Amino acid sequence: MSTPTTENALRSERVTHALVRDVTLPRGAGTLALVTLDNGFDHTKPTTLGPGGLTELQAALRTQQARAAAGDIVAVAVTGEPYYLAAGADLTLVSTLSDPADARMIAELGHATYRLLGEMGVPTFAYVNGAALGGGLEVALACTYRTVASDVTALALPEVFLGLVPGWGGCYHLPHLVGVRRALELIVTRPLANNRMTKAAEALELGVADALFDAADFLEQSLSWTADVLAGRVVPERREIESQEEWDAVVAGARAQLDARLHGAKQSPYRALDLVAAARTADRDQAFTAEDDALAELIMSDELRAGLYAFDLTTRRARKPEGAPAPELARPVRSVGIVGAGLMAGQLAVLVARRLRVPVVMREVSDERVEAGLAGIRRLVEGQAAKGRITADEANRVLASISVSTDLATLAGADLVIEAVTEVMSLKQRVFAELEDIIADDAVLATNTSALSVTEMSAHLRHPERVVGIHFFNPVAQMPLIEVVRTGASTDQAVATAFALAKGLGKTAVGVADRPGFVVNRLLLRMLAEVAGAVEGGTPVQVADVALRPLGLPMGPFALIQLVGLPVALHVLESLHADLGDRYPLSPGLSRLAEAGRRVVPEPDGRGSEHAVDPAIQDAFPAVGAAGALDEQGVRDAVLAGLAQEIGLMLDEGVVATPEQIDLCMVLGAGWPFHLGGITPYLDRTGWSERAAGRRFLPPGRADVPAQVAAQV
Repeated sequence: MSTPTTENALRSERVTHALVRDVTLPRGAGTLALVTLDNGFDHTKPTTLGPGGLTELQAALRTQQARAAAGDIVAVAVTGEPYYLAAGADLTLVSTLSDPADARMIAELGHATYRLLGEMGVPTFAYVNGAALGGGLEVALACTYRTVASDVTALALPEVFLGLVPGWGGCYHLPHLVGVRRALELIVTRPLANNRMTKAAEALELGVADALFDAADFLEQSLSWTADVLAGRVVPERREIESQEEWDAVVAGARAQLDARLHGAKQSPYRALDLVAAARTADRDQAFTAEDDALAELIMSDELRAGLYAFDLTTRRARKPEGAPAPELARPVRSVGIVGAGLMAGQLAVLVARRLRVPVVMREVSDERVEAGLAGIRRLVEGQAAKGRITADEANRVLASISVSTDLATLAGADLVIEAVTEVMSLKQRVFAELEDIIADDAVLATNTSALSVTEMSAHLRHPERVVGIHFFNPVAQMPLIEVVRTGASTDQAVATAFALAKGLGKTAVGVADRPGFVVNRLLLRMLAEVAGAVEGGTPVQVADVALRPLGLPMGPFALIQLVGLPVALHVLESLHADLGDRYPLSPGLSRLAEAGRRVVPEPDGRGSEHAVDPAIQDAFPAVGAAGALDEQGVRDAVLAGLAQEIGLMLDEGVVATPEQIDLCMVLGAGWPFHLGGITPYLDRTGWSERAAGRRFLPPGRADVPAQVAAQV
C-alpha cells in the first residue's frame, strides 16, 4: 500500500508513457511490438522513470508478454524519443522520502517492471537511440540484445557518483554480460572519475551493445538486424565471464583500490562492489533482493542527499552564476594576450586556442624562455594528439595560433590580456604598469593570481577599473572552476568579460570579492595550516596525514602540498599569515624542508607510496609527544573547527554572497567529495558550524536537492 508521501509524488510526477505500436519486420521475420518511452515533451526535458512511469511500462510489458504467449508477436523492443532512451530514475520522490517502506517499494517496482524484459517469452531488444543513464541503461541491460546509435555520447551508471547503486538489475546483469572487470569499470570506476560517460563505439567494444548503427537510419537498421538475429543469420557475440577465482581476484583488487582512495568514507561504491561480487553465483531472485536491500538503505542516507545537493550545485546553479553582470556587457574577445610562457601560462594558451579559436600572443623576458615556452606548448599539444583527445589537424591549428615573443608590443592588439607571472606583488605591478601603456583603452586586464590582492596590484594604474582577477586552477584543462575576482573599482564590463571567458572555455565561474586567498586557497590553506600546526605541536606526521581520511578527500594534506609544490604552498601561507594573522601560523618545519629541497611524500613507485607522507620528514619538526600533540580525532576536529570558523568569517566579509557559492568552489576547485555534499551542509550536519561559527550556514532543508533538479539526474 502506498503512503501519503508516495501518493503525493505520484500525483506530481511527470509520467513517462510507454507507447506501443506493432512493426512488421523485414524479410518476413514477423511482428515486433515496439515500446517507445515518451515523456510528452521535446528533447529539452529528459525522459525519466518514476513510480507512475514504471507502473505504466509494467502494464504495457505484461500485455506484450500475453501477446507473445499467444503467438501474436515474435519480439519486443524498447526505444526512446529523440536524444533519450531514458535519463534514469526520477529522483523527485527519492529525494523527499522519509519512510524506508516507500524506498523499498521504489526498488521493488523497478525490478518487477524490468525483469519482464528478461521473461517475455520472446527475445527482447533495446534500441538505444540516445542518452541511457542509470535506470535508463538498466532498461537496455534487462533486454536480450542491444543496438546503439553512433551519435550516442552518454551511456553510464552514475548511481555510485550520487550515493546509490545500480539497483534495478544493473549490478547483476552487467557482469554477466561483459564480465566482472568491465562491469566494475562502468559501475564503480567511471562514476568515481567525475561521472565519466561512455560513448557508443566504446559501448560496442566493451560488449554493452551488440551492434552500432548510423544515427541517420538507426531504427531501420536496428529492425533489419533484429530480423537477422531472429532468423539466425546473425549471432551476437557473448563474452566469456571470468572463472570464480578470477572474479574474486578482480573484486579484491577493486576493493583495495577503493580502500586506498576512499578509506571507507563513502558507502555506495562498497555496496555496489558487494553486489557485483555476489552476482556470479546468485540467482536472479537473490541478486534482485540484495539490490533492493542496498537501494532502500541508500535512498534514506545522508550520502544520497549530499550527492544530490552537490549535483544541483554543479549543474543548475552553476549555469546561472550568482551576481554576474549581464552577459551582453562583456567585451568581445577576438585575441588574447598572456604575459609569461611558463607551465601555467602554456596551459592557459592551449586552452584558449582550443576553445575560443582565437589568436594567442604570449610574452617572455628572454629568448631562452621563449624557446622553453614554445617547447612546453608543443609537448602539451602533441601529447593531447597522441592520446586521441584532438586530431592532428586540430593540433596543427592550435600550435599555429599561439606565438611567443620577447616584445611586449605584440600584446597591443589583444582584447584581453592575462598576466601569469610569478606570485610577487612588485613584479605583477610592474607588468601591469607596462601593459597599460601598450594595450587599447577598452582592453580588459586580468591576473591569474591565486592569493594576492588584485586591488593592490592595480592601485597605481590610470585605469584600475579595467582590471579583474581570473583565477584558474592547475591542471588548467581538467579543473572546472574559475574564481572571478572583482575589486571595488572593477567595471561590469571587465567582470562580464571574465564570466564570458569562463563560459567560452567550458568552465564554471564563481564571482568572489578581492579578499586574501579568495575561496579555495583560503580554505585549503586553513586546512593545511591546522595540520602543520598539529605537527609543530608534537603530533606525528603520519597521524596528522591520515586524520582526514574518514572524510574521503581526494588526497591527504602532505600529498596536496607536494602537488602544489612546497615553496608555492609556503608562499601562499606566508601571504595569508600577513593578511589574516595567526589563524594561518607559519610552519618552521615546512620551511626547513623547503630550504633543503626535500619532498614531503616519497617518489612515485607504482604502488601509491606518494599518496602518504614520508615518515622521514619527522626530523624537521619538534619532538613527537609534546604537550600539544593530538590524536587523529583531535587533528580532524581542529581542521573542521578551523574550516567552519573561516567560512563564517568569509561570509561576514562578503567574499561571496551565499554559502552555496563556497560549496560550489570547494566541489569544483578542491575536489570536496560529492558524498559529503557541499562543505557548508556537512559542517551544519556535523554541528561544527554552530560550535565554531556560532550559527548554521544554510537554512533548514536547503541541502535537500530541489525536485526539478532531482528529476533530471
